[in-house]
Amino acid sequence: MSLLSIDVGTTGCKVIAFNEEGKILAHAYGEYPLIPPRPGWSELDSKLVWQKVSDGIRSVAKQTQKDPIEAISVASQGEAVTPISKTGRILDHAITSFDSRTTGISDQIEQQISKLEIMQITGVPLSDITTVAKLIWLQREKPGIYQQTQKFLGFEDFIYHQLGISPVSVDYSLAARTMAFDILNKRWSERMAEVANIDLDLFAQPVPSGTVIGQISSTVAQDLGLSKSVVSVTGGHDQPCGALGAGIIDHGHAMDATGTVECIAPAFTEPVLNQAMIDGNFCCYPHTVEGLFVTLGFVSSGGVILRWFRDNFAQTEVAQAETNGQDVYDLLLDSMPEEPSSVMLVPHFTGSGTPTLDLNAKGAILGLTLSTTKSDLVKAVLEGISFEIKHNLDLLALAGVEINEIRAIGGGAKSEKWLQLKADIFGKNVVALDVSEGVCMGAAILAGTAIGKYDSVREAVQTLIHPKKVYQPDPQQHQRYLGRMETYTRIYDAIKPVTP
Repeated sequence: MSLLSIDVGTTGCKVIAFNEEGKILAHAYGEYPLIPPRPGWSELDSKLVWQKVSDGIRSVAKQTQKDPIEAISVASQGEAVTPISKTGRILDHAITSFDSRTTGISDQIEQQISKLEIMQITGVPLSDITTVAKLIWLQREKPGIYQQTQKFLGFEDFIYHQLGISPVSVDYSLAARTMAFDILNKRWSERMAEVANIDLDLFAQPVPSGTVIGQISSTVAQDLGLSKSVVSVTGGHDQPCGALGAGIIDHGHAMDATGTVECIAPAFTEPVLNQAMIDGNFCCYPHTVEGLFVTLGFVSSGGVILRWFRDNFAQTEVAQAETNGQDVYDLLLDSMPEEPSSVMLVPHFTGSGTPTLDLNAKGAILGLTLSTTKSDLVKAVLEGISFEIKHNLDLLALAGVEINEIRAIGGGAKSEKWLQLKADIFGKNVVALDVSEGVCMGAAILAGTAIGKYDSVREAVQTLIHPKKVYQPDPQQHQRYLGRMETYTRIYDAIKPVTP
Protein backbone atom coordinates (compact mmCIF):
# COMPACT_ATOMS: atom_id res chain seq x y z
CA MET A 1 0.00 0.00 0.00
CA SER A 2 1.18 3.52 -0.71
CA LEU A 3 -0.12 7.06 -0.55
CA LEU A 4 0.46 9.38 -3.50
CA SER A 5 1.10 13.08 -2.89
CA ILE A 6 1.25 15.73 -5.60
CA ASP A 7 2.72 19.19 -4.99
CA VAL A 8 1.91 21.59 -7.83
CA GLY A 9 4.31 24.52 -7.49
CA THR A 10 4.91 27.63 -9.54
CA THR A 11 7.70 26.25 -11.70
CA GLY A 12 7.52 22.50 -11.10
CA CYS A 13 5.58 19.61 -9.61
CA LYS A 14 6.57 16.80 -7.27
CA VAL A 15 4.87 13.41 -7.26
CA ILE A 16 5.84 11.24 -4.28
CA ALA A 17 4.62 7.89 -2.98
CA PHE A 18 4.94 7.19 0.76
CA ASN A 19 4.33 3.98 2.66
CA GLU A 20 2.42 3.94 5.95
CA GLU A 21 5.64 4.51 7.89
CA GLY A 22 6.35 7.70 5.96
CA LYS A 23 9.18 6.27 3.87
CA ILE A 24 9.46 7.62 0.32
CA LEU A 25 8.96 4.72 -2.09
CA ALA A 26 9.14 6.65 -5.35
CA HIS A 27 9.67 10.22 -6.47
CA ALA A 28 9.22 12.15 -9.71
CA TYR A 29 9.70 15.78 -10.59
CA GLY A 30 8.66 17.79 -13.62
CA GLU A 31 9.42 21.40 -14.53
CA TYR A 32 7.37 23.85 -16.56
CA PRO A 33 8.23 27.41 -17.53
CA LEU A 34 6.54 30.60 -16.46
CA ILE A 35 5.14 32.34 -19.54
CA PRO A 36 5.54 36.16 -19.66
CA PRO A 37 3.16 37.45 -22.39
CA ARG A 38 4.18 40.98 -21.41
CA PRO A 39 6.69 42.48 -18.96
CA GLY A 40 5.41 41.88 -15.44
CA TRP A 41 2.87 39.29 -16.53
CA SER A 42 3.20 35.63 -15.52
CA GLU A 43 1.17 32.64 -16.69
CA LEU A 44 1.28 28.85 -16.59
CA ASP A 45 0.17 26.54 -19.36
CA SER A 46 -2.23 24.29 -17.43
CA LYS A 47 -2.10 21.66 -20.19
CA LEU A 48 1.65 21.41 -19.69
CA VAL A 49 1.25 21.33 -15.91
CA TRP A 50 -1.12 18.38 -16.22
CA GLN A 51 1.25 16.67 -18.64
CA LYS A 52 4.11 16.94 -16.13
CA VAL A 53 1.88 15.79 -13.25
CA SER A 54 0.51 12.84 -15.23
CA ASP A 55 4.02 11.86 -16.37
CA GLY A 56 5.07 11.91 -12.72
CA ILE A 57 2.13 9.74 -11.67
CA ARG A 58 2.93 7.18 -14.38
CA SER A 59 6.56 7.06 -13.29
CA VAL A 60 5.73 6.64 -9.62
CA ALA A 61 2.99 4.09 -10.35
CA LYS A 62 5.52 1.90 -12.19
CA GLN A 63 7.91 2.08 -9.26
CA THR A 64 5.28 1.13 -6.68
CA GLN A 65 3.65 -1.93 -8.26
CA LYS A 66 4.58 -3.96 -5.18
CA ASP A 67 3.03 -1.25 -2.99
CA PRO A 68 0.02 -0.16 -5.06
CA ILE A 69 -1.32 3.35 -4.61
CA GLU A 70 -4.58 3.54 -2.68
CA ALA A 71 -5.18 7.28 -2.35
CA ILE A 72 -4.09 10.53 -3.98
CA SER A 73 -3.97 13.96 -2.37
CA VAL A 74 -2.89 17.27 -3.90
CA ALA A 75 -1.19 20.35 -2.46
CA SER A 76 -0.82 23.38 -4.67
CA GLN A 77 0.12 27.01 -5.08
CA GLY A 78 -2.63 29.54 -4.40
CA GLU A 79 -4.46 32.30 -6.30
CA ALA A 80 -3.92 30.94 -9.84
CA VAL A 81 -7.00 29.45 -11.51
CA THR A 82 -7.60 27.64 -14.80
CA PRO A 83 -10.78 28.34 -16.80
CA ILE A 84 -12.58 25.10 -17.76
CA SER A 85 -15.41 24.89 -20.32
CA LYS A 86 -18.66 22.92 -19.99
CA THR A 87 -17.04 20.10 -21.96
CA GLY A 88 -14.03 20.04 -19.65
CA ARG A 89 -11.71 21.82 -22.07
CA ILE A 90 -8.93 24.09 -20.78
CA LEU A 91 -9.76 27.53 -22.17
CA ASP A 92 -6.69 29.56 -21.28
CA HIS A 93 -3.48 29.72 -19.26
CA ALA A 94 -3.59 30.28 -15.50
CA ILE A 95 -2.51 33.70 -14.26
CA THR A 96 -0.01 33.18 -11.43
CA SER A 97 0.02 34.92 -8.05
CA PHE A 98 2.48 37.75 -8.64
CA ASP A 99 1.33 38.72 -12.14
CA SER A 100 1.12 42.51 -12.35
CA ARG A 101 -1.74 42.91 -14.84
CA THR A 102 -4.23 43.28 -11.98
CA THR A 103 -2.43 46.28 -10.48
CA GLY A 104 -4.98 48.85 -9.30
CA ILE A 105 -7.98 46.51 -9.18
CA SER A 106 -7.79 46.36 -5.38
CA ASP A 107 -8.28 50.14 -5.26
CA GLN A 108 -11.48 49.71 -7.25
CA ILE A 109 -12.68 46.93 -4.95
CA GLU A 110 -12.08 49.15 -1.91
CA GLN A 111 -14.56 51.67 -3.29
CA GLN A 112 -17.30 49.09 -2.66
CA ILE A 113 -16.14 47.37 0.53
CA SER A 114 -13.66 48.21 3.29
CA LYS A 115 -10.42 46.35 3.84
CA LEU A 116 -11.57 45.42 7.35
CA GLU A 117 -14.83 43.90 6.10
CA ILE A 118 -12.94 41.88 3.49
CA MET A 119 -10.55 40.65 6.18
CA GLN A 120 -13.38 39.73 8.54
CA ILE A 121 -15.12 37.70 5.83
CA THR A 122 -12.28 36.13 3.88
CA GLY A 123 -9.25 36.35 6.18
CA VAL A 124 -7.28 37.73 3.24
CA PRO A 125 -5.94 41.30 3.15
CA LEU A 126 -7.09 43.15 0.06
CA SER A 127 -4.44 43.00 -2.67
CA ASP A 128 -4.04 42.81 -6.43
CA ILE A 129 -2.75 39.22 -6.42
CA THR A 130 -5.99 37.52 -5.35
CA THR A 131 -8.12 35.30 -7.55
CA VAL A 132 -10.97 37.79 -7.29
CA ALA A 133 -8.78 40.49 -8.86
CA LYS A 134 -7.80 38.08 -11.65
CA LEU A 135 -11.45 37.26 -12.40
CA ILE A 136 -12.38 40.93 -12.55
CA TRP A 137 -9.54 41.43 -15.05
CA LEU A 138 -10.74 38.48 -17.13
CA GLN A 139 -14.29 39.86 -17.19
CA ARG A 140 -12.99 43.11 -18.66
CA GLU A 141 -10.15 42.01 -20.89
CA LYS A 142 -11.13 38.47 -21.98
CA PRO A 143 -14.95 38.41 -21.83
CA GLY A 144 -15.12 35.59 -24.38
CA ILE A 145 -13.05 33.30 -22.17
CA TYR A 146 -14.96 34.34 -19.06
CA GLN A 147 -18.36 33.67 -20.63
CA GLN A 148 -17.33 30.20 -21.85
CA THR A 149 -16.02 29.18 -18.43
CA GLN A 150 -18.03 26.73 -16.35
CA LYS A 151 -15.45 26.45 -13.56
CA PHE A 152 -12.39 28.39 -12.46
CA LEU A 153 -10.21 25.76 -10.79
CA GLY A 154 -7.18 26.23 -8.57
CA PHE A 155 -4.39 23.78 -9.24
CA GLU A 156 -5.55 21.40 -6.49
CA ASP A 157 -9.09 21.09 -7.86
CA PHE A 158 -7.76 21.24 -11.44
CA ILE A 159 -5.77 18.04 -10.85
CA TYR A 160 -8.84 16.33 -9.36
CA HIS A 161 -10.81 17.44 -12.44
CA GLN A 162 -8.15 15.93 -14.71
CA LEU A 163 -8.34 12.70 -12.68
CA GLY A 164 -12.03 12.47 -13.55
CA ILE A 165 -13.49 13.46 -10.16
CA SER A 166 -17.01 14.92 -10.50
CA PRO A 167 -18.33 17.10 -9.02
CA VAL A 168 -14.92 18.61 -8.43
CA SER A 169 -14.08 19.82 -4.91
CA VAL A 170 -11.52 22.13 -3.32
CA ASP A 171 -10.40 22.19 0.29
CA TYR A 172 -11.04 25.16 2.58
CA SER A 173 -7.42 26.33 2.72
CA LEU A 174 -7.02 26.72 -1.05
CA ALA A 175 -10.53 28.13 -1.41
CA ALA A 176 -9.53 30.85 1.05
CA ARG A 177 -6.68 32.01 -1.21
CA THR A 178 -9.25 33.35 -3.69
CA MET A 179 -10.52 36.16 -1.40
CA ALA A 180 -14.03 34.88 -2.19
CA PHE A 181 -14.39 32.36 0.67
CA ASP A 182 -16.12 32.97 4.00
CA ILE A 183 -13.61 31.42 6.40
CA LEU A 184 -15.90 31.44 9.44
CA ASN A 185 -18.99 29.95 7.78
CA LYS A 186 -16.93 27.73 5.44
CA ARG A 187 -18.72 28.66 2.23
CA TRP A 188 -18.31 30.94 -0.76
CA SER A 189 -19.11 34.54 0.18
CA GLU A 190 -22.18 36.13 -1.36
CA ARG A 191 -20.90 39.55 -0.29
CA MET A 192 -17.63 39.10 -2.20
CA ALA A 193 -19.53 37.69 -5.17
CA GLU A 194 -21.65 40.85 -5.21
CA VAL A 195 -18.58 43.09 -5.03
CA ALA A 196 -16.78 41.29 -7.86
CA ASN A 197 -19.90 40.43 -9.89
CA ILE A 198 -18.94 36.75 -9.79
CA ASP A 199 -21.25 33.74 -9.99
CA LEU A 200 -20.25 31.50 -7.08
CA ASP A 201 -21.11 28.41 -9.14
CA LEU A 202 -17.91 29.14 -11.08
CA PHE A 203 -15.94 27.74 -8.13
CA ALA A 204 -15.53 24.13 -7.03
CA GLN A 205 -17.40 22.75 -4.03
CA PRO A 206 -15.53 23.63 -0.80
CA VAL A 207 -14.93 20.77 1.67
CA PRO A 208 -12.52 20.19 4.58
CA SER A 209 -8.96 19.00 3.92
CA GLY A 210 -8.75 15.23 4.16
CA THR A 211 -12.16 14.58 2.59
CA VAL A 212 -12.61 11.61 0.26
CA ILE A 213 -14.12 13.14 -2.88
CA GLY A 214 -14.36 10.11 -5.16
CA GLN A 215 -12.56 7.51 -7.20
CA ILE A 216 -10.54 8.49 -10.24
CA SER A 217 -12.16 7.56 -13.55
CA SER A 218 -11.38 4.13 -14.98
CA THR A 219 -10.12 5.69 -18.22
CA VAL A 220 -7.68 7.96 -16.41
CA ALA A 221 -6.63 5.13 -14.08
CA GLN A 222 -5.73 2.92 -17.04
CA ASP A 223 -3.82 5.73 -18.74
CA LEU A 224 -1.80 6.47 -15.59
CA GLY A 225 -1.15 2.88 -14.59
CA LEU A 226 -3.29 3.07 -11.46
CA SER A 227 -6.01 0.87 -10.05
CA LYS A 228 -9.50 2.23 -10.72
CA SER A 229 -10.18 1.85 -6.98
CA VAL A 230 -7.74 4.69 -6.14
CA VAL A 231 -9.58 7.49 -4.31
CA SER A 232 -8.87 11.20 -4.30
CA VAL A 233 -8.62 13.06 -0.99
CA THR A 234 -8.58 16.84 -0.64
CA GLY A 235 -5.19 18.24 0.32
CA GLY A 236 -4.66 21.96 0.59
CA HIS A 237 -2.73 25.09 -0.12
CA ASP A 238 0.96 24.19 -0.20
CA GLN A 239 2.03 26.15 2.89
CA PRO A 240 -0.60 24.68 5.29
CA CYS A 241 0.15 21.25 3.84
CA GLY A 242 3.82 21.89 4.56
CA ALA A 243 2.91 22.99 8.08
CA LEU A 244 1.06 19.72 8.63
CA GLY A 245 4.05 17.86 7.20
CA ALA A 246 6.18 19.65 9.80
CA GLY A 247 3.86 18.47 12.57
CA ILE A 248 2.20 21.85 13.13
CA ILE A 249 -1.03 20.63 14.74
CA ASP A 250 -1.07 22.70 17.94
CA HIS A 251 -1.72 26.33 18.78
CA GLY A 252 1.47 28.37 19.07
CA HIS A 253 3.62 26.20 16.82
CA ALA A 254 4.95 27.49 13.50
CA MET A 255 6.59 26.03 10.42
CA ASP A 256 9.63 27.77 8.95
CA ALA A 257 10.17 26.52 5.39
CA THR A 258 13.38 27.57 3.70
CA GLY A 259 13.42 27.14 -0.05
CA THR A 260 13.50 29.65 -2.89
CA VAL A 261 11.10 31.62 -0.68
CA GLU A 262 11.36 31.56 3.11
CA CYS A 263 7.93 31.25 4.72
CA ILE A 264 6.65 30.93 8.27
CA ALA A 265 3.22 29.44 8.95
CA PRO A 266 2.01 29.68 12.56
CA ALA A 267 -1.11 27.79 13.68
CA PHE A 268 -3.70 29.08 16.16
CA THR A 269 -7.14 28.12 17.40
CA GLU A 270 -9.06 31.41 17.17
CA PRO A 271 -9.16 33.52 13.98
CA VAL A 272 -7.22 36.79 14.17
CA LEU A 273 -8.95 39.29 11.87
CA ASN A 274 -7.87 42.75 12.97
CA GLN A 275 -6.33 45.90 11.54
CA ALA A 276 -2.83 44.86 12.59
CA MET A 277 -3.13 41.78 10.39
CA ILE A 278 -4.24 43.96 7.48
CA ASP A 279 -1.37 46.38 8.05
CA GLY A 280 1.10 43.50 7.94
CA ASN A 281 -0.52 41.90 4.88
CA PHE A 282 -1.04 38.78 6.98
CA CYS A 283 -3.78 36.36 6.00
CA CYS A 284 -5.81 34.20 8.38
CA TYR A 285 -7.43 31.12 6.90
CA PRO A 286 -8.27 27.48 7.66
CA HIS A 287 -5.38 25.13 8.31
CA THR A 288 -5.40 21.67 6.74
CA VAL A 289 -5.92 20.51 10.34
CA GLU A 290 -9.50 20.82 11.61
CA GLY A 291 -10.00 23.43 14.33
CA LEU A 292 -6.92 25.49 13.48
CA PHE A 293 -6.16 28.56 11.41
CA VAL A 294 -2.86 29.60 9.87
CA THR A 295 -1.20 32.76 8.70
CA LEU A 296 1.83 33.31 6.48
CA GLY A 297 4.84 35.58 6.72
CA PHE A 298 7.41 35.32 3.99
CA VAL A 299 10.55 36.63 2.38
CA SER A 300 10.22 36.51 -1.41
CA SER A 301 13.95 35.83 -1.78
CA GLY A 302 15.13 33.21 0.67
CA GLY A 303 17.55 30.47 -0.23
CA VAL A 304 17.64 31.74 -3.79
CA ILE A 305 20.00 34.51 -2.61
CA LEU A 306 22.52 31.91 -1.49
CA ARG A 307 22.30 30.38 -4.96
CA TRP A 308 22.86 33.82 -6.48
CA PHE A 309 25.92 34.27 -4.26
CA ARG A 310 27.22 30.82 -5.18
CA ASP A 311 26.84 31.42 -8.90
CA ASN A 312 28.48 34.85 -8.89
CA PHE A 313 31.06 34.87 -6.10
CA ALA A 314 31.89 31.31 -5.05
CA GLN A 315 33.66 29.80 -8.04
CA THR A 316 36.54 28.66 -5.82
CA GLU A 317 34.20 26.90 -3.40
CA VAL A 318 32.23 25.32 -6.25
CA ALA A 319 35.44 23.87 -7.72
CA GLN A 320 36.59 22.64 -4.30
CA ALA A 321 33.22 21.02 -3.63
CA GLU A 322 33.28 19.22 -6.98
CA THR A 323 36.83 17.99 -6.40
CA ASN A 324 36.23 16.75 -2.86
CA GLY A 325 32.64 15.59 -3.22
CA GLN A 326 31.39 18.19 -0.74
CA ASP A 327 28.31 20.39 -0.64
CA VAL A 328 29.28 23.90 -1.73
CA TYR A 329 26.83 25.43 0.72
CA ASP A 330 28.47 23.57 3.60
CA LEU A 331 31.79 25.08 2.56
CA LEU A 332 30.36 28.58 2.42
CA LEU A 333 28.53 28.37 5.74
CA ASP A 334 31.43 26.70 7.55
CA SER A 335 33.55 29.75 6.78
CA MET A 336 31.20 32.18 8.53
CA PRO A 337 32.47 34.15 11.55
CA GLU A 338 30.97 33.34 14.94
CA GLU A 339 30.07 36.96 15.69
CA PRO A 340 27.37 38.89 13.79
CA SER A 341 28.43 40.04 10.34
CA SER A 342 29.94 43.50 10.02
CA VAL A 343 27.60 44.21 7.09
CA MET A 344 23.83 44.06 6.64
CA LEU A 345 21.98 42.62 3.67
CA VAL A 346 18.37 43.44 2.78
CA PRO A 347 17.03 40.33 0.97
CA HIS A 348 14.56 42.10 -1.32
CA PHE A 349 16.04 40.59 -4.47
CA THR A 350 12.56 39.80 -5.89
CA GLY A 351 10.47 42.26 -3.93
CA SER A 352 9.90 42.46 -0.22
CA GLY A 353 7.35 39.87 0.87
CA THR A 354 5.36 40.58 4.03
CA PRO A 355 4.67 42.95 5.63
CA THR A 356 5.08 45.52 2.83
CA LEU A 357 4.51 43.37 -0.30
CA ASP A 358 6.52 45.89 -2.27
CA LEU A 359 7.14 44.25 -5.65
CA ASN A 360 9.49 47.10 -6.58
CA ALA A 361 11.73 46.74 -3.52
CA LYS A 362 15.38 45.96 -4.23
CA GLY A 363 18.09 44.18 -2.30
CA ALA A 364 20.87 46.13 -0.62
CA ILE A 365 24.17 45.55 1.17
CA LEU A 366 25.22 48.16 3.72
CA GLY A 367 28.41 48.65 5.70
CA LEU A 368 30.95 47.50 3.11
CA THR A 369 34.60 48.32 3.79
CA LEU A 370 37.92 47.14 2.38
CA SER A 371 38.10 44.66 5.25
CA THR A 372 34.76 43.01 4.35
CA THR A 373 35.29 39.35 3.48
CA LYS A 374 33.36 36.80 1.49
CA SER A 375 32.51 35.06 4.76
CA ASP A 376 31.04 38.30 6.13
CA LEU A 377 28.76 38.48 3.09
CA VAL A 378 27.65 34.87 3.42
CA LYS A 379 26.65 35.44 7.01
CA ALA A 380 24.94 38.70 6.06
CA VAL A 381 22.78 36.77 3.59
CA LEU A 382 21.59 34.38 6.30
CA GLU A 383 21.15 37.17 8.84
CA GLY A 384 19.19 39.34 6.41
CA ILE A 385 16.73 36.58 5.60
CA SER A 386 16.40 35.75 9.31
CA PHE A 387 15.96 39.42 10.26
CA GLU A 388 13.05 39.61 7.82
CA ILE A 389 11.39 36.59 9.42
CA LYS A 390 12.05 38.00 12.91
CA HIS A 391 10.35 41.23 11.83
CA ASN A 392 7.33 39.22 10.72
CA LEU A 393 7.29 37.27 13.98
CA ASP A 394 7.31 40.50 15.98
CA LEU A 395 4.45 42.01 13.95
CA LEU A 396 2.38 38.84 14.24
CA ALA A 397 2.88 38.85 18.01
CA LEU A 398 1.63 42.44 18.16
CA ALA A 399 -1.43 41.39 16.11
CA GLY A 400 -2.23 38.66 18.63
CA VAL A 401 -0.73 35.56 17.00
CA GLU A 402 1.07 33.48 19.63
CA ILE A 403 4.23 31.67 18.49
CA ASN A 404 6.15 29.52 20.95
CA GLU A 405 8.07 26.98 18.90
CA ILE A 406 9.36 26.95 15.32
CA ARG A 407 9.82 23.78 13.29
CA ALA A 408 12.19 24.02 10.33
CA ILE A 409 11.85 22.22 7.01
CA GLY A 410 13.29 22.74 3.53
CA GLY A 411 16.82 23.03 2.23
CA GLY A 412 17.89 25.54 4.87
CA ALA A 413 16.90 23.14 7.63
CA LYS A 414 19.89 20.94 6.73
CA SER A 415 22.34 23.53 8.03
CA GLU A 416 23.06 23.41 11.75
CA LYS A 417 24.72 26.82 11.60
CA TRP A 418 21.71 28.45 9.98
CA LEU A 419 19.29 26.82 12.43
CA GLN A 420 21.33 28.03 15.40
CA LEU A 421 21.50 31.50 13.85
CA LYS A 422 17.71 31.51 13.52
CA ALA A 423 17.26 30.50 17.14
CA ASP A 424 19.65 33.27 18.24
CA ILE A 425 17.86 35.92 16.14
CA PHE A 426 14.29 34.76 16.81
CA GLY A 427 14.84 34.18 20.53
CA LYS A 428 12.83 30.95 20.25
CA ASN A 429 13.56 27.24 20.05
CA VAL A 430 14.00 26.04 16.48
CA VAL A 431 13.36 22.34 15.94
CA ALA A 432 15.02 20.44 13.09
CA LEU A 433 12.85 17.66 11.71
CA ASP A 434 13.59 14.39 9.98
CA VAL A 435 11.31 15.42 7.10
CA SER A 436 12.65 15.96 3.59
CA GLU A 437 9.38 16.64 1.74
CA GLY A 438 7.10 18.49 4.13
CA VAL A 439 4.40 19.58 1.68
CA CYS A 440 3.95 16.11 0.19
CA MET A 441 4.18 14.54 3.65
CA GLY A 442 1.29 16.74 4.78
CA ALA A 443 -0.82 15.67 1.81
CA ALA A 444 0.06 12.02 2.48
CA ILE A 445 -1.07 12.36 6.10
CA LEU A 446 -4.42 13.70 4.90
CA ALA A 447 -4.79 10.86 2.39
CA GLY A 448 -3.79 8.16 4.85
CA THR A 449 -6.08 9.44 7.60
CA ALA A 450 -9.01 9.75 5.19
CA ILE A 451 -8.82 6.07 4.17
CA GLY A 452 -8.27 4.79 7.71
CA LYS A 453 -4.54 4.09 7.70
CA TYR A 454 -4.21 6.39 10.71
CA ASP A 455 -6.83 6.91 13.40
CA SER A 456 -6.35 10.67 13.27
CA VAL A 457 -4.09 13.38 11.93
CA ARG A 458 -2.51 13.64 15.37
CA GLU A 459 -1.71 9.92 15.43
CA ALA A 460 -0.21 10.21 11.95
CA VAL A 461 1.99 13.13 13.00
CA GLN A 462 3.16 11.33 16.13
CA THR A 463 3.98 8.27 14.02
CA LEU A 464 5.66 9.97 11.09
CA ILE A 465 7.17 13.29 12.21
CA HIS A 466 10.22 13.07 14.47
CA PRO A 467 12.34 15.96 15.77
CA LYS A 468 16.07 15.52 15.16
CA LYS A 469 17.47 18.32 17.27
CA VAL A 470 16.30 21.40 19.17
CA TYR A 471 18.35 24.58 18.71
CA GLN A 472 18.00 26.89 21.70
CA PRO A 473 18.83 30.59 21.52
CA ASP A 474 22.08 31.69 23.07
CA PRO A 475 20.99 34.51 25.44
CA GLN A 476 24.10 36.62 24.81
CA GLN A 477 23.89 36.27 21.02
CA HIS A 478 20.17 37.00 21.10
CA GLN A 479 20.77 40.29 22.90
CA ARG A 480 23.40 41.26 20.33
CA TYR A 481 20.99 40.50 17.52
CA LEU A 482 18.19 42.48 19.15
CA GLY A 483 20.40 45.52 18.85
CA ARG A 484 21.11 44.71 15.21
CA MET A 485 17.37 44.27 14.59
CA GLU A 486 16.68 47.83 15.73
CA THR A 487 18.98 49.03 12.98
CA TYR A 488 17.72 46.56 10.39
CA THR A 489 14.05 47.51 10.72
CA ARG A 490 14.89 51.13 9.80
CA ILE A 491 16.71 50.29 6.57
CA TYR A 492 13.73 49.67 4.26
CA ASP A 493 12.14 53.08 4.87
CA ALA A 494 15.53 54.78 4.70
CA ILE A 495 16.57 53.39 1.30
CA LYS A 496 13.19 53.20 -0.42
CA PRO A 497 13.25 56.84 -1.65
CA VAL A 498 16.65 56.36 -3.30
CA THR A 499 16.18 52.83 -4.64
CA PRO A 500 16.76 52.73 -8.42
